[in-house]
Amino acid sequence: MRRQRKAKIVATLGPASGDLSKIRALFDAGVDVFRLNFSHGTHDDHRARLEAVRQVERDTGRPISVLADMQGPKLRIGTFAAGRVAVKTGERFVLDTDTAPGDASRVYLPHPELFDVAAPGQSLLIDDGKVQLLIESVSPERIVTKVMNNGMLSDRKGVNVPDAVVPIAALTAKDRVDLDFALSLGVDWIGLSFVQREADVLEARALVGTRAGLLTKIEKPMAMKELPAIVQASDAVMVARGDLGVELPPERVPGAQKRILRVCRQYGKPVVVATQMLESMIESPVPTRAEASDVATAIYDGADAVMLSAESANGKYPVEAVSMMNRIITEVERDPLYRNMLDAQHENPLSTRQDAICAALREVSTIIGAVASVTYTSSGATALRAARERPSTPIVSMTPNLEVARRQSLTWGVHSTVGPDVQSVGEMVEAACRVCLTEGFAKEGDQITIVAGMPFGQGGTTNLLRVAEVSAVAGSTAASAEARSTSAAPSEYAAAW
Repeated sequence: MRRQRKAKIVATLGPASGDLSKIRALFDAGVDVFRLNFSHGTHDDHRARLEAVRQVERDTGRPISVLADMQGPKLRIGTFAAGRVAVKTGERFVLDTDTAPGDASRVYLPHPELFDVAAPGQSLLIDDGKVQLLIESVSPERIVTKVMNNGMLSDRKGVNVPDAVVPIAALTAKDRVDLDFALSLGVDWIGLSFVQREADVLEARALVGTRAGLLTKIEKPMAMKELPAIVQASDAVMVARGDLGVELPPERVPGAQKRILRVCRQYGKPVVVATQMLESMIESPVPTRAEASDVATAIYDGADAVMLSAESANGKYPVEAVSMMNRIITEVERDPLYRNMLDAQHENPLSTRQDAICAALREVSTIIGAVASVTYTSSGATALRAARERPSTPIVSMTPNLEVARRQSLTWGVHSTVGPDVQSVGEMVEAACRVCLTEGFAKEGDQITIVAGMPFGQGGTTNLLRVAEVSAVAGSTAASAEARSTSAAPSEYAAAW
């Protein structure tokens, strides 16, 4: 089940893709990470889908990652007596604390925290920006606005506040219930929605601990002001272009996307580009050329993964959308320009032992023509640092921990495998050669590079680089291998490369 590409695919499960046969078809088409969207569906729905994913994992013998995406603190207006009203440019419209149904002049706003930060001159965007309001005055019970464009307002539409940090927690009461449930299922990633500050990530970290990775969604302009701190506090990041594209002018979204990708590369954190990637495939079996170019651009820019939302959750062609995304990624990665662009974007290694070893791994693998780079890791940190270097070789990650292997399914270039808990360098080399043979990365006579940390089993101890030649294969399904290998002290490689 080796993927013939390095960038990964995330797909959202929903009514169009929730049963076992469809999930298996999506996996076979190329999905590496399945997303459970807790903005929709019941806990029973999510449990059944996760159980189906785990069944596919058992059937295929390949670790599969599951992302539980929290709904987050979405701000919404109240209801209207008529259900729907028209507003016109230049008219006054009031958002207030009166719970009575609204009309064409006012509506209930059930978010007292917004009254505390709203100020004249700020914008309020309703229904994904379809109606823009300009705040003229604020009191404890009323926000008076001027309507900036003709439009329609209806019950419980979302409110975006691009010009202010709203003092609301990134995890609502609903999110905390969903979070406990998702963790009890054993999901691999928790998606944090509408993060504004580093403190939002730290709050979630205190609840999640090490039970799952934290994937922070950047969809608020205010998050861009604390981007480096947010990235460092997260385990992975998503460029969530839906709400980000509402609160930022459309012309600024591409630049924001590239900045987020650059910061994530700098700190070695996986980054996912999401929202409207193949939107037309909700209804059509083929995407627009612009959509294909959008996916390709994210891959050229070095994204770890690209994501499908409605396309796979409730579209008419979920498997075809995944297959198309797989084909686009594969084609981009065959382009010589792709390698040139990755090299041009390459970040200098940090002044740590782990980065020194992984930088050496990249150089040595290129010079000797290694067919694979093997990372032996207990925590996943070694594979992450190796992926940050964007080597030309596939990264075969070996770990004795299934949870670690699953989580690494999100990371660029990493082929996750569960391997033995080795006790010596010799056992490690033999296991590395065996997995490269059985997974189709190497044949007899090929060279591989191996990085690991000693003593084995301790996270964050990357200090060993080894070169091995695969020299023998015994058996067809349980191949064994001997290896002739050479090694050098970490300090020698750090100095040489």
